[in-house]
Amino acid sequence: MKKLEIFKIIGLMFTVTFSMAFILPFTQKQTTDFDNPKIVLTPTEKFYFNSFVDCNMAEVWVGDTFRIFPGKYGEDPLWGNARELKFADGKNADEAFSSKAEQFIEPIMPKNTPPGTPGLHGAVWFETVYQDIKDKTGKSLFAVYHNENYPSTLPYDSATGIGYIDKNWPQGLKGPTSDAAVCRIGIMKSLDGGRSWENKGIFIEDLQPRMILKPYNTSNTFPGGVGDPSAVASGKYLYLFYGEYGYPASFDSATYNPDVEQSGQCISVARILLTDLDNPVGKAKRWNGKSFSAAPDGIGLPVRSLQIPKSEGGGPASSPKGKFHWGPSVSWNTYLNSWVMLMAKAEGPSWQGGKIYISYNKNADLGAGNNSQEWSKPQLIIDKPGHILWYPSLQPLNTPEDIANKNTCLKLGQKARLFIKDNYKDKSEYSSEYIVEFKKPE
Repeated sequence: MKKLEIFKIIGLMFTVTFSMAFILPFTQKQTTDFDNPKIVLTPTEKFYFNSFVDCNMAEVWVGDTFRIFPGKYGEDPLWGNARELKFADGKNADEAFSSKAEQFIEPIMPKNTPPGTPGLHGAVWFETVYQDIKDKTGKSLFAVYHNENYPSTLPYDSATGIGYIDKNWPQGLKGPTSDAAVCRIGIMKSLDGGRSWENKGIFIEDLQPRMILKPYNTSNTFPGGVGDPSAVASGKYLYLFYGEYGYPASFDSATYNPDVEQSGQCISVARILLTDLDNPVGKAKRWNGKSFSAAPDGIGLPVRSLQIPKSEGGGPASSPKGKFHWGPSVSWNTYLNSWVMLMAKAEGPSWQGGKIYISYNKNADLGAGNNSQEWSKPQLIIDKPGHILWYPSLQPLNTPEDIANKNTCLKLGQKARLFIKDNYKDKSEYSSEYIVEFKKPE
């Protein structure tokens, strides 16, 4: 149920109003007790991406080659099996992003296994690629992937607690007879620069008791789960920022409370040791409000500063009226000496929303104390009424500086290209219309 399929169902008629170049002077004091940078958005000729994108853009430098991994792979009973997860190369980001559809190469992927057997189930999307710094060739890669399943592809196993029970299951996007998908997050590994991949397993998920079922789940999003992640390395850990869509307790229709649901949702964070990526199952820890101590299938707490208050329209993800931020894209900015997060905002059913927000975290070490939680209040940078905007990201340019520093969407400088998945009327495109330039606060 990744978002491109949702757009195919919506088919709404929209109008657009959007200003040209503008400056947003974000100088108000935030929860982090520092002034936000200023941002200059400079319009450019629209830069179209020519292949399938429905997730964060996973990318890495392999030697002097900039390699990207967009697309979807695997079984999906609602939308059909997919083989769109492919890679393309370039001498810089612009060249790779300009690749024609026929230039993309399909890697060797692990096969889906039958329901009820160990292995890979459901469809996957690569969201982040971490490059093992111990391998000087640059070919040892770990892909953090978003995974979606249904009761039919991952039926409930009472012995393990894994899987889903097809009872009071929320409606999918093809009508009352279709099921909604549940998202999980896993790891794959490549030793050849991404030409072939081995599945290492799911390392963070929400289990059946936390699924939000009928009659309360009416938003056409997810019954629960964790997904749409962005992962960055800090110290000896990989920090995973992701959307949390489950109930922060065992769901019971007799005691369900939308305020309780909202309290556990929005953008959350977990971490895993870099040395555990080869064997990640059971190794991640979620933030529990004080430390990274919650189990990978346990209940953590979201980043409070990124939640939308109820007074501002915030609500649970299972409600078609609930507003929440989702789809984080996190990068370290070498000019600002700060982490930067872009995110979308759901403001209606089926992930509708035409706004993009930005947040900052000045703590280079995300592991010390409360550092991973100290994000500034999200500030609006893009507003396109009538459009549905997903997966914003900052991407490197083809400048000598970006090439020499081997910048990617995970590490950037003062200037970057802004890409967004833009759904409007009967079109869906992944493109860039702006160069972003940061200005340090005075």
